[in-house]
Amino acid sequence: MIDERDRRRVIAAMTIGIVVMVAYWTLWFTTRSVVASNTTKAYYDFENAFPLADGWLTVCLVGAIATLRRRASFSVFWLLAGGGAGVYLFCMDALYDVEHGVWFKNAGGVIELAINIITLVFSVWLLRWAWTRRRALLTDG
Repeated sequence: MIDERDRRRVIAAMTIGIVVMVAYWTLWFTTRSVVASNTTKAYYDFENAFPLADGWLTVCLVGAIATLRRRASFSVFWLLAGGGAGVYLFCMDALYDVEHGVWFKNAGGVIELAINIITLVFSVWLLRWAWTRRRALLTDG
């Protein structure tokens, strides 16, 4: 059985993740200078490749929230898909940032580093949370 506080905590964390992602992309497409760590065309092209992948991550998090609230066993799928998507996004983003020295160029780079770290920590935490509770999640409800 999943502890109710535990369930609410993971739902809250996923909700915060969704809010941050929506805020980031809203700023990217309306006031890019607030979140951009670089102004080159290559960087803009790279970042512009992420909305679909972040959209998939958002779908996974929404699916996980909905199924966790309903105590549906399908929540295991959404939690693992979301955690995996987050790790994949971290890997893509971090590799670009390391190859192009983004992290320590300016304040935007430090923000980028923070986003990368948060993405990795949250994604691994979500994967671990789901995996260690998979039996309870599959029989929940």
